[in-house]
Amino acid sequence: MRETVHRHLGKVVAGAAIAVAATAVMIGITLPGTAGAQGAGGAGGGAADGPATGQAAPGRAAAVAPGVVEQPPAQGAQGKGSDPLTDDEIARVERIALDRQQFGAAQNVEGERGPQRLTVDLAEPDADEVDDPAAPRRADVTFYDYRDDTLVTRTVDLGAGKVVRTGVQHGVQPPLSRAENAEAARLLIADPLGAGLRADYRDATGRDLTSPDQLLLNGAVYRAAPGAQPAALDRCGEHRCVRLFPKVVNGPWIDARYLVVDLSAGRIAALDRG
Repeated sequence: MRETVHRHLGKVVAGAAIAVAATAVMIGITLPGTAGAQGAGGAGGGAADGPATGQAAPGRAAAVAPGVVEQPPAQGAQGKGSDPLTDDEIARVERIALDRQQFGAAQNVEGERGPQRLTVDLAEPDADEVDDPAAPRRADVTFYDYRDDTLVTRTVDLGAGKVVRTGVQHGVQPPLSRAENAEAARLLIADPLGAGLRADYRDATGRDLTSPDQLLLNGAVYRAAPGAQPAALDRCGEHRCVRLFPKVVNGPWIDARYLVVDLSAGRIAALDRG
């Protein structure tokens, strides 16, 4: 019996040694650069993996070269044709589109001087310029003026450096900017109607909600529908109103769809949840 046990232990030890050897071979094959590091004077002191051309020695797997991350090409100061607007062009057309007088007369979402910037986009060419490679390069800059609830669009000719068209519209509500969503959240957090939002945030995180920076925010423009909302929201559509879809950073969504923030009036109302 004792001799049988010794023979069994001998098999176990031999099997373990084979397993260790097999594991070492697998590591040498699957971990790029390990054998190469030893061959270059590392602790292993073994032979080099193969020729300097990167080909593997017979019976050896080729080491995988480390990945290379290329930096994006330098952005030019000015694009050409239908190229997207560069950062320099965006900054330039914003300065051209809004002179000092217009800046002082307008108001942004926070009630400060200057209209609320919404978008800066490459303008579509005129119908007779579609196939013209020398067509002027233009940009459309849109602002929302909270002073009188107007959407202002200015078209800037980048080559001439001047505004060539201006459009003013009422009752037009394009998608909201990040700053507008943040202001809507700020108003909601400070309002008694935001008690549910604050409570849900505390339940999810154990902390108090005091700033829009604690949330990931999406928002949708809200328009009044006759008979479908309280009278406090009757001007939504003429006013700039938003329904928020807040999410805890690295956490759950919070349902605030029944609350509407009138950014133009700076007030909040609740929709009928029935």
